[in-house]
Amino acid sequence: MAQDSSPLHMVDVRGQYAHIQSEIDEAVLNVVRSGQYINGPAVRDFTSALATWLGHSEEHPLHVVPCANGTDALQAALMALDLKPGDEVITPSFTFISTVEVIHLLRLTPVMVDVDPCTFTLDAAAVAMAVSPRTKAIMPVHLYGQCADMTALQAVADEHGLSLIEDTAQAIGSAWQGTDGQWGAAGTIGTIGTTSFFPSKNLGAYGDGGACFTRDAALAERLRMICNHGSRQRYQHEIIGMNSRLDSIQAAILGVKLPHLEGYNAARSEAADRYDALLGDHPMVSVPYRHPRSRHVFHQYTIKLNNKGEGPGLRDHVAAHLQAEGVPFGIYYPKPIHQQDAFSDVPGGTPKLPVTEDLTDRVLSLPMHTELTETQQRRVVDAVRGGLDSYI
Repeated sequence: MAQDSSPLHMVDVRGQYAHIQSEIDEAVLNVVRSGQYINGPAVRDFTSALATWLGHSEEHPLHVVPCANGTDALQAALMALDLKPGDEVITPSFTFISTVEVIHLLRLTPVMVDVDPCTFTLDAAAVAMAVSPRTKAIMPVHLYGQCADMTALQAVADEHGLSLIEDTAQAIGSAWQGTDGQWGAAGTIGTIGTTSFFPSKNLGAYGDGGACFTRDAALAERLRMICNHGSRQRYQHEIIGMNSRLDSIQAAILGVKLPHLEGYNAARSEAADRYDALLGDHPMVSVPYRHPRSRHVFHQYTIKLNNKGEGPGLRDHVAAHLQAEGVPFGIYYPKPIHQQDAFSDVPGGTPKLPVTEDLTDRVLSLPMHTELTETQQRRVVDAVRGGLDSYI
């Protein structure tokens, strides 16, 4: 097979744009010509289309509340629940900082617990053990494109009367199969779901953007108020809110990309299958686990290197080899949140989270996007194998 010498990208947003350039350009120009740049028709059209795509129906309405970014979506979700300072929110430490950051910003108490060693998502048994009289919410992260165990987490939430906030920033289009056999879209199963439209996401804008999802009409109204300075009517402010809006140009771009999302996720899944076939036989590599009740949409393709108790040495060696070969990679995440200086004052001290701490030494994410070719993936895998085979 001929070698593909084109540049390798961790995420190829320019290549994706090339396929839909005329649609994007027309949508953006239509907004510019309209003069309706904030809360215009493009925002309403996109949020309505996204609600339908995620499973809105007259029998089971779904409300999509747009906002400026995924971090704001998380903050708005917590604010909508009217939690009080000191209330506890259980969440993973193996995540991007924004998940825990917003809890701390609102003077709530983050209770960070361990993750499942297979899916790397929140361990429901650990959550159940961490529930206290001060616990008010559970915030799972659908990491790398795969759902956390929503059946088990919902059972814990129901048993203790807790809210369930889904961080779906990496998993738009993923789904979870309930005990009744029905599939629910990630972000629409719990009390509130949140997502990000950062450009590298499976559904990415060309700037920042985010949204909250809920099937509770009263919560949806509260979320809209929070994202609009606590206001339903101009200059009438009923609650404390914030200024967090999805602008019309980004909404128009997302509206063009949404009909392609199923195809984008399918392309990622096909690329993941190719990686599995090329790497799955290596004894020092664990390819991503697919939970049988979760649809994985592969925001990241993250392998786990089998270090045999030697700490981060193998992962760091492979990473250095990839860098020398000009192959991009990511480490998501090299230091867990509970060990970050910013959270050194969290009540209860620094927890011991052995699975999380082990993963931060062993995970390595390979290029994953909709434009990957098989020859490009072979270049990536050859470099990974070269790094593994040269490790002493």
